Amino acid sequence: MTTATKGAHIEMHYRLILENGFVVDGTGEEPITLEIGSGEILPGLEDLLVGLIAGDHREFAIEAGVMFPFRDQAAVQQMPRSQFPADLPLEVDYIYEFNSPAGDAVPGRIEAVEDATVTVDFNHPLAGQNFTFEVDVLSVSEPQ
Repeated sequence: MTTATKGAHIEMHYRLILENGFVVDGTGEEPITLEIGSGEILPGLEDLLVGLIAGDHREFAIEAGVMFPFRDQAAVQQMPRSQFPADLPLEVDYIYEFNSPAGDAVPGRIEAVEDATVTVDFNHPLAGQNFTFEVDVLSVSEPQ
């Protein structure tokens, strides 16, 4: 059996699960294949894959602040409702894509919708949250 090391290709399913059981991200039906150390997923999560072999199922408990920073209240902004298209349905807890002044796409979670303002949280959705990184390894191939 090949053991996952830096440079190895690993085919797997994964899920990021909040403490309340909500799945924030995952592979769904189709597995992903990535090269460990290539930066395709967060480096801290990649490090957890080292040493795994095909058939492994692991659940890694990740403490708040370890992989993602804690929430920064300065990243929560009130924006005029007029800056949003009138036909855009704004719903609390939905994540929308905004454009930064530099033109980069930035996710923001709607915290509140008022008549004149919309409160948007631009912190990473996992900022300050404990979560589980669940992995099912399908195959591991030697580094190229």
